[in-house]
Amino acid sequence: MTRSLIDSVNRRQFLRNLGVSAAALPFLMGLPSLGFAADPGTGGTKGKGKRKQRLIVMFSPNGVVPKTFWPDQEGADFALKESLAPLEPFKKRMLSLYGVCNKINGDGDGHMRGIGCLLTGIELFPGNIQGGSDTPAGWSKGISIDQEIAKFLQAKPETRTRFGSLEFGVQVPERADTWTRMSYAGPNQPLAPISDPYQMLNKLYGQKKDQETLRSILDDVHADLKKVSASISAEDRRLLDQHATFVRDTEKQLADSAAFDAKSGNAHQPPTLPTGVRNDNDRMPELSRLQIDLMIDSMQADFARVATLQYTQSVGGAKMKWLGINEGHHHLSHEPDEKQDVQDQLTKINKWYAEELAYLVKKLQNTPEPGSKGSMLDNTLVVWTNELGKGNSHTRDNIPFICLGGGLDWKMGRSLKYKKVPHNRLLMALAHGLGHRLETFGNPEMCKDGVLDGLV
Repeated sequence: MTRSLIDSVNRRQFLRNLGVSAAALPFLMGLPSLGFAADPGTGGTKGKGKRKQRLIVMFSPNGVVPKTFWPDQEGADFALKESLAPLEPFKKRMLSLYGVCNKINGDGDGHMRGIGCLLTGIELFPGNIQGGSDTPAGWSKGISIDQEIAKFLQAKPETRTRFGSLEFGVQVPERADTWTRMSYAGPNQPLAPISDPYQMLNKLYGQKKDQETLRSILDDVHADLKKVSASISAEDRRLLDQHATFVRDTEKQLADSAAFDAKSGNAHQPPTLPTGVRNDNDRMPELSRLQIDLMIDSMQADFARVATLQYTQSVGGAKMKWLGINEGHHHLSHEPDEKQDVQDQLTKINKWYAEELAYLVKKLQNTPEPGSKGSMLDNTLVVWTNELGKGNSHTRDNIPFICLGGGLDWKMGRSLKYKKVPHNRLLMALAHGLGHRLETFGNPEMCKDGVLDGLV
């Protein structure tokens, strides 16, 4: 091999010439892209002396039927109505927050502002997405609270995780518009949830499989380097030594990653998904459980401490045939209150979402906290919310906020009733509960009264 040839071949081509597969090359060329959870030298030991705290936000669309959803009573002695009945086993670990309102105005229709301002607490940009008879709008003007909290946690070695946050979806359309996105990395930066559980599994564990492939490849690379070294000049050998150093560094990073995984409890095997579950409307119950299982598994492995679970979209039109409902959810939500049969169907729909929430909470409760006492539910707050308070009026007053778990040290087991307070104050409370002492969030005009009171 001549000097000119070596000079003309970059590191990528060099490895390819040694027989390294094209699929492995991107990982060999830049191991940080493997998404290691943290640098073992700085963040490998997670939160010594301080418990992990997690936040999960679950979204379902089109409002609720207030008379079958909200408890009548206030305080610790309250009764759950039909829509929330599946949460009865977790009543002592639950907060029902009535009277929290999305007061953000501006461009966009009620559904658009309902989801686009739900976690951001700020107006939408003007845009060309037309909804109903309202003015057209674009994306949100600010970051969402889940991403703000994830960014805060990722900034500290002791709370940094591999992904920071994970965005799960169930039947969320692939098209990107204001109705389909609730999480934002910043102004004009919507985040797309992953609705295909197989795709999510690959995101979570595919890179680990690549690491295993790399370990087997590197042994062969060592032998190939020695073989090449015997037939080149001293000057060329010096250049080759740089490549050999690269290979050794690669091996070290893989070893460090394995050590970090073992230390932080990430060395467990990927879950196995059933094959052939189609990503379509009629398989929504199966897709929901698969996504919940993957979420709990990923949080158990400390891949992320913030996650969202978005069911369909704002104006979601799922046909819940498994409940005996053949009409689309959004269409039903527009029917008048006088149609009792429709109100019964809407109650059944929200009860089904509560059943999925109950499955999620029970799974957290039954999963021991890795490396600590108690369950994952003791260290996780789950928030169930919606873009509307009531579908046929499009009101964003009394937005559903049902909280479960012990992640934020709030006083649970209560029904609280507020007098139409801005939901920005609740978003601030979520951040404060995770140690992020925000003075405002979203539109500062909505934060003048500070963090929502009565939670601790």
